[in-house]
Amino acid sequence: MLDFSDPVIAAVRSDAEFRAAVCTSVGAVFMLKADLITLPELIREKRGKKIYVHIDMADGIGKDRRGIEFVAKCGADGIISTKNLMISIAKDAGLGTVQRFFIIDSKSVLSALESIRQSKPDYAEIMPGVIPKAIRSFVGKAGIPIIAGGLVETEQDVITALGAGAEGVSTGCRALWNS
Repeated sequence: MLDFSDPVIAAVRSDAEFRAAVCTSVGAVFMLKADLITLPELIREKRGKKIYVHIDMADGIGKDRRGIEFVAKCGADGIISTKNLMISIAKDAGLGTVQRFFIIDSKSVLSALESIRQSKPDYAEIMPGVIPKAIRSFVGKAGIPIIAGGLVETEQDVITALGAGAEGVSTGCRALWNS
């Protein structure tokens, strides 16, 4: 499970960003790009951070039970996915789960809440994370902790998302990783 004593989560897209993130004060790293070749080596360097792999975006790793088993065997703490099936498979494998939702209108809020009821992820990540109204609409209704992500670029964005009820905020902005 994620530790929200430091609510900022490093969202990384490269090996170099991963290596920089594990040297910061964040408690968790979201690997938005991972690949079959380098994933085992990188996870060995995690320095006590919780590592979640965006399975939908992972190169060379199957989007199926075997792919999830590989990620677990590498030592990842969990996965990120937009797909109910991947969340279910990861939960069966004992991994933590973050289900991502892109909120563009009121229908997408209802659809996301239904997906949460079906797949029962550990966390829901609401994107973009700079929309407090959308965050507030999920807090309490989803029944799980909410992570805000996407377009979070300033300390004020973090404060606003947390103030709206998010438990954590994922960001690719390095300046926020040690805040």
